[in-house]
Amino acid sequence: MIIRSKAPLRLGLAGGGTDVSPYSDLYGGAILNATISMYAYTTIEPTDDGRVEFLAPDKGLREVYDNAMEVDTDGYFILHKGVYNRIVRQFTHKPLSLRIASFVDAPAGSGLGTSSTLVVSILGAYVEWLKLPLGEYDIARLAYEIERIDLGLAGGKQDQYAATFGGFNFMEFIGDNVIVNPLRVRQSYIDELNHNLLLYWTDTSHVSADIIKEQQQNVKNKKSTSIESMHRLKEQAQQMKEALLKGYVANIGEILNFGWQHKKQMAQSVSNARIDAIYDAALQAGATGGKISGAGGGGFMFFYCPGLTRFAVREALSAFGGETKRYDFTPDGLRTWTSAS
Repeated sequence: MIIRSKAPLRLGLAGGGTDVSPYSDLYGGAILNATISMYAYTTIEPTDDGRVEFLAPDKGLREVYDNAMEVDTDGYFILHKGVYNRIVRQFTHKPLSLRIASFVDAPAGSGLGTSSTLVVSILGAYVEWLKLPLGEYDIARLAYEIERIDLGLAGGKQDQYAATFGGFNFMEFIGDNVIVNPLRVRQSYIDELNHNLLLYWTDTSHVSADIIKEQQQNVKNKKSTSIESMHRLKEQAQQMKEALLKGYVANIGEILNFGWQHKKQMAQSVSNARIDAIYDAALQAGATGGKISGAGGGGFMFFYCPGLTRFAVREALSAFGGETKRYDFTPDGLRTWTSAS
C-alpha cells in the first residue's frame, strides 16, 4: 500500500503580510490568493520494521530513526519531523513505522509558499493513511500550529489555507480566527489573467523568516509607515476581489502596482536594488504592475502584461538572468489517495 498527496503552491495577489501577527491580531488582515499548477508531493509507504525513514529523492537525502515516539527537529527534514511528532503526540500515541518521501516543484525561498504547502502535503498523507477525522479548516489550522508553534518558524497564516482549500480565495484574519471565502471567478476572467500574468524566477531565493521578523518588529514598535502600508494592503485585497469578481481584469496591473509600492514600506528588506531594477525594466517594457511573491527579498516575481506585452517584458527580463515559468491556475487544493502499489 502506498499513500500519496499533492498540495498546490500559490500566488499572493493582494494583501500579503496582513496575515502576520501582531498586525492581524491588532487590526485584522485580508488577503487574496490563488493556487497554481505547481505542487508539493508526499508519498508514505507503511513498513513493519519499526523505523521512520525520511527521504528527499530529488536531493539524495535520507535520515532514519528507530522506534521513535519523537524525533529531533534538526537538519533538512525539520518540517517532516514536526508533522511526525505532532501526529504521534496528538493522534497515535505510539511510534509509527513508515518511509516518507517528498519533493516540491519550486525551490525553498521561492515566495510561492513552499514550506507551508509541503507541511499541508505531508499532513494530508497522514490523514489519508490513518483516516484522521480532519476537515479542511482542521488540516490548515494544524499545519499552521506545527510550523509556527511547534517548530517556531516565523510566518503568516495564508499559505496553509491556500494549499488546503485551493482556487481563488479571499481570506480574512481576525485575531486567531481565519475565514476562507472561495471566489466564484468566471473562467474567462481567469483565462485572461492567466494569459497576462507573467511569472518570473529571479534566480535568487530569500529567507522569509528574517523579513517577517523585521515586519513584526515594526508593528511592535508602532512604526507608522509600516502599519499604514499594511492598512493600504488590506484595501488592495478588497480592490483585487472586486476586479476579479466583476471582470475588471485590465485594472489588475494598477492594483498590483499600488500594493507593491506599499509592500516595500512594510520592511526595508522586502526589496533591494536588483529587484527594483527588474521591476522598473518590466514596466518600461509594457507591464502595468507587478510584485514579488511572498515576503520579498528574492524568489519569484510576477507582472501584469496587457495585450501581447508579455513578450517584450520577457525579453527585458532576460538581461537579469532567471527565467519565466509557465503555469495555470488550479481550482483544487490538497488531494490525497491510496494506491495498491
